[in-house]
Amino acid sequence: MSAAMEGQVRVGTSRFRRINVALFCAGFVTFVTLYDVQPLLPLFAQEFRVTPATASLPLSCATIALAVGMLIAGTVSETLGRRKVMSVALFLTSLLAMATFFSGSFESLLALRLLQGLVLAGVPSVAMAYLGEEMDAQSIGHAMGLYISGNAMGGMSGRIGSALLCQYVPWHTAIALIGVFSLLLSLVFLKSLPPSTNFRQRPFQLRYLFTSLYQHLHDPGLLCLYALAFLSMGGFISLYNYIGFRLLAAPYNLSNYQASLIFLVYLLGSFSSGVVGSLIHRFGRPFMIRLTLLVMLAGTAITLSTSLPVIVAGVGVFTCGFFSAHAIASSWVGRRARTAKAQASSLYLFSYYLGSSISGTVGGMFWLNYGWNGVAALISLLIIAAFGVASLLLRMPVEE
Repeated sequence: MSAAMEGQVRVGTSRFRRINVALFCAGFVTFVTLYDVQPLLPLFAQEFRVTPATASLPLSCATIALAVGMLIAGTVSETLGRRKVMSVALFLTSLLAMATFFSGSFESLLALRLLQGLVLAGVPSVAMAYLGEEMDAQSIGHAMGLYISGNAMGGMSGRIGSALLCQYVPWHTAIALIGVFSLLLSLVFLKSLPPSTNFRQRPFQLRYLFTSLYQHLHDPGLLCLYALAFLSMGGFISLYNYIGFRLLAAPYNLSNYQASLIFLVYLLGSFSSGVVGSLIHRFGRPFMIRLTLLVMLAGTAITLSTSLPVIVAGVGVFTCGFFSAHAIASSWVGRRARTAKAQASSLYLFSYYLGSSISGTVGGMFWLNYGWNGVAALISLLIIAAFGVASLLLRMPVEE
């Protein structure tokens, strides 16, 4: 057995369990601190007297900073080590969330969120690269699904938790309390994650950063995966950014906390991303990627109903489709990229969060001018485009 293969981890081992506990915590902290402001967008619009599109900026500026930061985070992790970079990022984002306690203006909030996005860049792509190096071929899909389920649980908890806390404390106190909890989970991550065994340290070279980016951007298959990330995440964030505005308005007139309970459907997303690995082995990637995009489209159509229970069901269907598609595409990147896997993952997530930033704000314009029908139309167009990209991808070899 080659040295590169000796330490690869298989499902069912104690090392597999430790890695998944650690990366579940990493995903949870990343997304609880990134998305805890999302249910507060209507509150920001009211308190700071700004439009819904402007109120989305605390989320959009964090995701665009995250996207840009990930372009170099992978290369930095190849010099400093995956574990070290992820640990520093998790601790810093927790501390910045706690620092929000001292933020009382929209401008200071934007500044903190921008910094938070930058430091969070040290987690997602590096975690994907860590899994791509440490897991064997039969375990990578399952491990990636479990990691993404941590993302889903963190995203759900941040959204519901901040809205719940805001019933009792000011919004900046609520976010700071989430930061304290995140700090505790960061300690669990540090204690649980084993050192890399297949990681090969590389001196930092700016030239290597650009050559690896160039190489990945000239792989048609990876370009299709990056486009899938941009389009699917754009649809996802548009739905969740503005569904709250819809539920707060007539005829539903829900409170901010009641509207935030719709994020409980993230549990379905967590479940679907956790099981999609086994479904890939059974039905294959081509069938599953098409199916998950169709599920997203169906969920969007269901949300056009005026019945509140049916709207919630539609959001749940959409969420299952999105998290499954994300688990498939993100693990596909790790299998297709032959070298500089961290950079390949960085580009995937750059596209993912670029879609979040752009569509998340553009969706506010559709909401302001056309209401929910306009937002649903935007989401549908993005998913249809993603289906076309997937069709192009499936004409290429899965792995080169």
